[in-house]
Amino acid sequence: MTATAQTEIALTPAAAARVAAIAEKQDKPAILRLSVEGGGCSGFQYKFGFADGIEGDDIVAETDGVRLVVDSVSLDLVRGCSVDYVESLGGAAFRVENPNAAAGCGCGSSFAV
Repeated sequence: MTATAQTEIALTPAAAARVAAIAEKQDKPAILRLSVEGGGCSGFQYKFGFADGIEGDDIVAETDGVRLVVDSVSLDLVRGCSVDYVESLGGAAFRVENPNAAAGCGCGSSFAV
């Protein structure tokens, strides 16, 4: 059984629009999976990928018909986070605003707690 918790995780409208556009081009469901792995320059790193479905222990946030899913193990490290899509002169990327991160790196893809 999946849990829906907008207060646990959030997907911004900009990120939802980008996920929807990529999913349509790749003929995949508009489900973005965020997980956390050990490694990176700060101890943990974010991993993004498209999911074919929702797993039994996933926490789900939905914005504009697009779902962001996080497994229960990763949730402890990203609880309260927001996933945004940012375009700048340096490039475009999904960014995680994580209130649990004590430190991060310049690339924005790894963090420490």
